[in-house]
Amino acid sequence: MTDETIAPLEGVRVLELGNYIAAPTAGRLLADFGAEVIKVERPGTGDELRNWRLYKGDTSMLYRTLNRNKKSIVLDLRSDAGRQAVLELVKQCDILLENFRPGTLEKWGLGPDVLNEVNPELIITRISAFGQTGPMSSRPGFAAVAEAYGGFRNLVGDPDRPPVRVGVSIGDSIAGLYAGFGAVMSLYRREVKRREAGTASPLQERIIDVALNEAMLSMMESLVPDYEAYGVHRERVGGRLQGIAPSNAYFCKDGSSIVIAGNGDSIYQRYMELIGRPDLGSAPDLQSNAGRWERREELDGAIGNWTMQRTAAEALEALDAAGVPAGPIYSAADISADEQYSARGMIQKFDVSTGEEVLTDVGFPGVVPVIGETSLPVRNLGPDLGENTTEILGGLLRMSDEDIDAASNPQEAVQP
Repeated sequence: MTDETIAPLEGVRVLELGNYIAAPTAGRLLADFGAEVIKVERPGTGDELRNWRLYKGDTSMLYRTLNRNKKSIVLDLRSDAGRQAVLELVKQCDILLENFRPGTLEKWGLGPDVLNEVNPELIITRISAFGQTGPMSSRPGFAAVAEAYGGFRNLVGDPDRPPVRVGVSIGDSIAGLYAGFGAVMSLYRREVKRREAGTASPLQERIIDVALNEAMLSMMESLVPDYEAYGVHRERVGGRLQGIAPSNAYFCKDGSSIVIAGNGDSIYQRYMELIGRPDLGSAPDLQSNAGRWERREELDGAIGNWTMQRTAAEALEALDAAGVPAGPIYSAADISADEQYSARGMIQKFDVSTGEEVLTDVGFPGVVPVIGETSLPVRNLGPDLGENTTEILGGLLRMSDEDIDAASNPQEAVQP
């Protein structure tokens, strides 16, 4: 990093044992802001994400994106040498991330008690389907299942059709956000204890337990209180938001769609004037969201009639002039060409290897949140498998080539 680079977590070292999306998302957040994140991958195949949405070569853009700013080492955690290398690394790390099924680390002899013994200040961040405790803790589960358990999936889609999923693994990503926040929170608490009392935080305070289903539940706003207090059962409402109107997506004359969120009370008046329906704007029962929700079909019909007489560009220009929040529904191509994203450094260009060829000038998402005026620079894309094995094991741990082979290559580790 240069002297000009803002890196709030510089000096923090993280050991990432996670695969797929959840733990790697937490690791990406920490790495984005300066932490040294050492990603441990299995020999041969590495993180399964290397093959997800793989359109060419041996390493997907999904892997390159979620594992940016990290280092990759190969260790065989089924071998004694691999597990010993993990323990040696733990001695020099501040945070450990993992998203294995509960009990897996313990089965490998790498449970919290063992980790705490070698590093009594280590923050252990664990992500699982249902958490480390409770009657369902031992059950496996991906984000799709957790989204259903958390109440999220029941609200996505149209009311006359089965629930659908959104187009990204939202459950994993939100769990990763919580894991990253929990790790930094525990890191801060550790430093406060050290500064004020000169003692380490107890192990219980340094275990961050993130459950995918609970992460989704926490996003459900007042779903449960509304049911407990009033017996309200939220339902799927398509492009709308329960109890909020008018707010929806609408077709335009050119075949594209736009989103208009004109549900604020004062905005609503301007909105109805714009579409030529002052009668709806002045109707006594439409002065609050509750009344507008009751007449949502009528309102959406009036708005849809107005948008269908205009192209998306014409409608958006008129809505902007009237101060009504609205916007286009962007595709990847739109995002890539957008001036606002470009101005804030939110699309950063790299030459990237697929494993078969190098593609030039490929855009990747920037770092959120912004510190200063633009995104922090992405230092490097997700590394090749084992790219940093010798650097970390040989340099940081001072292991010999023979010991590195034993820890990272199961065939070499097996003796006849």
